[in-house]
Amino acid sequence: MLEYNLPRYLPSAEELPDSDETPVDNELQELIPGLLKAILLILWAERMDWLFGIDMGIYYHPDKPPIVPDGFLSLGVERFYDEELRPSYVLWDENVVPIFVLEIVSQNYRKEYTTKLDEYEALGVLYYVIYSSRRRRKPHLEVHKLVNGKYELQEGNPVWLPEIGLGIGCERGNYCGVTREWMYWYDEQGQRYLTPAEQLKQEIQRAQQEAQRAQQEAQRAQQAEQRVQQLTEQLRALGIDPDNLG
Repeated sequence: MLEYNLPRYLPSAEELPDSDETPVDNELQELIPGLLKAILLILWAERMDWLFGIDMGIYYHPDKPPIVPDGFLSLGVERFYDEELRPSYVLWDENVVPIFVLEIVSQNYRKEYTTKLDEYEALGVLYYVIYSSRRRRKPHLEVHKLVNGKYELQEGNPVWLPEIGLGIGCERGNYCGVTREWMYWYDEQGQRYLTPAEQLKQEIQRAQQEAQRAQQEAQRAQQAEQRVQQLTEQLRALGIDPDNLG
């Protein structure tokens, strides 16, 4: 974590605004981070050492406004404080800088490739990810990794993030009934993790297949029993007692 010349009095998260109160100007700024978080809630359901914040203020100094990314991931923090959850993310309380920050570029450009890049670099965020579906000649997804205090653009889609144990990338899919390019988490082999809806559909299909197999096995058992009865009747017709064949 960065060393700050902090004042003696440090307000708690409850005393600070939970965002900059700036409304999103594109629905994707909520849906894309929401999808990433929804997948994590399944992948890391048993883990309690992570937080994925969406449009949540990150406070690095009590006298300065927060940085409010579209989404961010912190590891090694309490997932829940209490039932009220976090109103904001306060660095002097958490003592952990987010490892991953996401910005979604909308029609109203908000300096994601310039000022914000410098801010996250100074803050010490390991991975700064920028997504823009409006780009034509450059990749929609940029993953910047902090190397010796400076961001270096990573190549590929998806990009493996070893410190997180996940890959990040984008491809066409369906979420909330909308078919378009979405961002997803990936495993080390580049296989995409399923969305909650896809997982549910997969589980339903698996249950249907198991029910079908059980029905087929029951039919085979019934057919076998009918065959035994037919053979037994044939033996009796020949004057042979099927109960004394030994």
